[in-house]
Amino acid sequence: EHVWNKYFDQLCAFKAHNGHCNVSINDERNKSLGQWIKTQRKAYTRNTLSSDCIQQMDSIGFIWDHLDHAWKEKFNQLCAFKAQYGLSNVHQNNEQNK
Repeated sequence: EHVWNKYFDQLCAFKAHNGHCNVSINDERNKSLGQWIKTQRKAYTRNTLSSDCIQQMDSIGFIWDHLDHAWKEKFNQLCAFKAQYGLSNVHQNNEQNK
C-alpha cells in the first residue's frame, strides 16, 4: 500500500505539471511511473485492483482505456462536425479537423 501511494502521489504531481495522467513507458524521466500505470490498467481490466485504488484514480480523472477514450473523443468531434456542416465525410486535408 505504501508503494501504491508513493506512485499515486507521483502521478498526481505528473498531472499537475502536464495536465493529464497518460504517462508513457517510453518517457525516460518517468519510466517507472509509466510502468506502474500499465500495471494498474492491467489490474483494473482483470478486476484485481481494489475499489479504493480505482476510486482514487478516478478522482484525478485517470483514463483506464486510453484507446477507447481517444476513439470516443474523435467520434464526438465527428458528431459536432456533422451537426455544423450536415455531413460526416470529413476530408483528410481539412486543417481544422486534423
